Amino acid sequence: MDLNIFVIVIQFIVLLLSLSVHESAHAWTADALGDPTARYLGRVSLNPIVHADLFGTILFPLIGLNFGFLFGWAKPVPVNLSRLRNPTRDHMLVAAAGPLSNFLLAAGLFGCLMIMKMVSADGALLVRELVLYGVPDVGNSIIVPLTAVAYYGVVINLLLAVFNLIPVAPLDGAAVLRGLLPDSLVGPFEQIQNYGFMLLIALLLLNVPSQLFIPVIDFVRSFLIAI
Repeated sequence: MDLNIFVIVIQFIVLLLSLSVHESAHAWTADALGDPTARYLGRVSLNPIVHADLFGTILFPLIGLNFGFLFGWAKPVPVNLSRLRNPTRDHMLVAAAGPLSNFLLAAGLFGCLMIMKMVSADGALLVRELVLYGVPDVGNSIIVPLTAVAYYGVVINLLLAVFNLIPVAPLDGAAVLRGLLPDSLVGPFEQIQNYGFMLLIALLLLNVPSQLFIPVIDFVRSFLIAI
């Protein structure tokens, strides 16, 4: 298999699974806090099909890969705030569950890669090659694609977690910050969020999100390439 195609396939699979974990975490948390809406819709699931959005989960990532970047989104999990036991606090917790699930998944995969580095010289070489060049030396061993899945799992989940914590609607960070604000600031904050989509576009054009998640990813990558 061509190396570029191999990497595209791995990244796309990892993105689908990562988005499924993210949305399932929202759904599970909402259900645990009193709102079963998402559970009734089958969203407490790691099945990518139930979370997939034709444009955001399929077309946009595939188009982006042709231009050297990978990003996407899934269908939002519906949350009925009136059914949450403590709407203000619980909405914040439901929103935070998505990015937190991505951080935890990234941490688990990072741990697997570090263990691999410590127990095998060949494994350490493979991890280092992936971090430095992004393309593994494809061979017959099942370890190669599994290592690639773990590495891109770390990168993509960190990207999703940090990006979604930006406090601009419709991202999760907006609901998280709203839950932390004193009552006197909630009104002005919500007024600003009425322009959230335009603010998000402006941030993307100014390349602000990448300035947030690239340092985090590079910091983690530095541990993977350290001898």
